[in-house]
Amino acid sequence: MTSADAPAPTQGPADRLSELLQFPVDFPIKIMGARVDAFANEIAAVILRHAPDFDVSTLELRSSSKGNYLGLTATIRATSRDQLDAIYRELTSHPLVKVVL
Repeated sequence: MTSADAPAPTQGPADRLSELLQFPVDFPIKIMGARVDAFANEIAAVILRHAPDFDVSTLELRSSSKGNYLGLTATIRATSRDQLDAIYRELTSHPLVKVVL
C-alpha cells in the first residue's frame, strides 16, 4: 500500500466544530451551578472578561425543579474558537459551576 492509498486522517470533534462555525457567530453557553446569591453575577463577570460586548441584561436564568440549582444561558457574539475555549476553561474551573454546555 502506498501513501496515496492510505486512508485520510479522520477529523476530531474540534475540527468538525471549527468547520460548522463561521465567526463571528451568536453562540449560546449554558451554565448550571449552585443556587447562591452571587452565582449569576460571578458568571456574568467571567463572560465579560472574554466577551466585553456581552449584554448582561440578556442573561437567561432558570431555577431547577427543586430550586437547588440555577441554570443560566449567556448568548455571546463569539469572534473565535480561542475565545470560546477560554470561556469554557474558566467556567468549568469555577467553584460554583457544575456543568457547562
